[in-house]
Amino acid sequence: MRDVPPRAVWTLEQAGIHPLLARLYAARGIQHTHELDDSLALLQPPDQMKGAPEAGRLLADALQQGLRICIVADYDCDGATACATGLRGLRLLGEPLGGARVDYLVPDRVTDGYGLTPSIAERVKALGADVLVTVDNGIASVDGVAHARALGMQVLVTDHHLPAVLNGQIALPQDCVIVNPNQPDCPFHSKSIAGVGVMFYVLLALRAELRERGVFTAALQPRIDTLLPLVALGTVADVVKLDAHNRRLVAQGLRRIRAGQMPAGMQALFSVAGRQARSATSFDLGFALGPRLNAAGRLSDMTLGIECLATDDSSRAEALAMQLDQINRERKSLEGDMRDQAMQLAESLWDEAETPPPALCLFDPDFHEGVIGIVAARLKDKLYRPTFVFAASQAPGKSHELKGSGRSIPGFHLRDALDLLAKRHPNVLLRFGGHAAAAGCTIAEEHLDTFDVAFQQIAREWLDASTLERRLEADGELDPQYRRVDLVDTLHQQVWGQGFAPPVFCEELEIVSQRLVGQKHMQLKVRHGGELVDGIWFGHADPLPSRARLAFRLDADEWQGQRRVRFLVEGAEW
Repeated sequence: MRDVPPRAVWTLEQAGIHPLLARLYAARGIQHTHELDDSLALLQPPDQMKGAPEAGRLLADALQQGLRICIVADYDCDGATACATGLRGLRLLGEPLGGARVDYLVPDRVTDGYGLTPSIAERVKALGADVLVTVDNGIASVDGVAHARALGMQVLVTDHHLPAVLNGQIALPQDCVIVNPNQPDCPFHSKSIAGVGVMFYVLLALRAELRERGVFTAALQPRIDTLLPLVALGTVADVVKLDAHNRRLVAQGLRRIRAGQMPAGMQALFSVAGRQARSATSFDLGFALGPRLNAAGRLSDMTLGIECLATDDSSRAEALAMQLDQINRERKSLEGDMRDQAMQLAESLWDEAETPPPALCLFDPDFHEGVIGIVAARLKDKLYRPTFVFAASQAPGKSHELKGSGRSIPGFHLRDALDLLAKRHPNVLLRFGGHAAAAGCTIAEEHLDTFDVAFQQIAREWLDASTLERRLEADGELDPQYRRVDLVDTLHQQVWGQGFAPPVFCEELEIVSQRLVGQKHMQLKVRHGGELVDGIWFGHADPLPSRARLAFRLDADEWQGQRRVRFLVEGAEW
């Protein structure tokens, strides 16, 4: 159960916050209403992000001199939204100067790999670029930046990932402008800002620089807050921590989305996903729009996603959104088959009487590298173990290499584990990087067994029985008076996500009836506060006893024109 500080609850209630929300906010560390204020005026100024003023000057010079700019994007949703934000923002701010000459290039996941490589720099130069701008990548691209500079291009790195570490020292790209709150000595307080948020801040700095140069005034300047729907989408989809700063960005983006103020491509994605933009939630961004964009980067070409977000042609946006939706269907099918295959492989690693090993490392020649990350996430959720899934590289001349994607549990920092593995076995990891919860690496196939043994050894050293026990944080019982559709809607309108978890209630309930639907979901009727309430436990097929302690989220479904509260079960014990 989450701790609920009573004084914080009282303070929030006295300020007019609904009692249920006051309790939920207090349990998530909110003590005063000013922490809930999502006004743009409270955003940290762009000059507090190290490198942003220099980036503004570099881009202002490029716009005024008519230089050609090329954005190098990443192939996930954060990279796509950051690229679309950069394209739209530069064109908007460059309009008073006769228009921005801006293009983009997105690496191929299979043939190019991650980040700005020397070969990508060559391709950017071939496009005629004078200025190369990275979004959501570049902080670890020391060689790629050096090659771009050798080719005569100016380089601006915008990123939010951790810098590379070589021989125990942080290694930053040289002779370029870097904007990244996670670079050394950056005072910007929100270290969890996504790549799209960093690009948005660069545009704020560029607008401030152009004001200084007299291109426009504060009263008559382009409105780049129109880009906030893209910022919200990329922030939620990248599963960064929703600290106060990120919640403010997401809230502002959702406000505009609900008012219909968003790019045509976002509207089209809402439509193909069967979601209503006028009642958009952070859940819609993370589980409806985000996966459709990510699917392009996993199985096809993220150019499709960027074009969808960058176009103002509604017909073209609809066609691209339908294409993205179809690719996502293919991704789901491929992921489902791979997940089942990987689960069988994982279960073969231990006897039924034993618990799983402290960490999992799985490989099959038939695995597709485009979905190994999401399969690793599914296995991690199912078995609650740090998990790496490997696939054979499909890059030309790299058939002897394996690409791995890992996901971890609280208490096991995945990137640090790879760093320790690299120190203990210097020749195993060809490349690696990532965060605490997610990381990737490349190894030679012949070193797979060494990686497996070393990874499990680190897990044995770092994890104990309590860390390996799955924990679900809950918010206590739900007062029956709050089991109302209007309050469900109120809860859904708030910004929930990573680090600011959506409400999960927990209490012992009578299971009045239960039946299996779709062969893998348990549909329930439970008695709550003396009344029958529908419930469903997705992905759970085993029957429950007549009474059980359920952890559940609140939802509302519609039946014969009437909306009713429904419990979405997250877990149970008895």
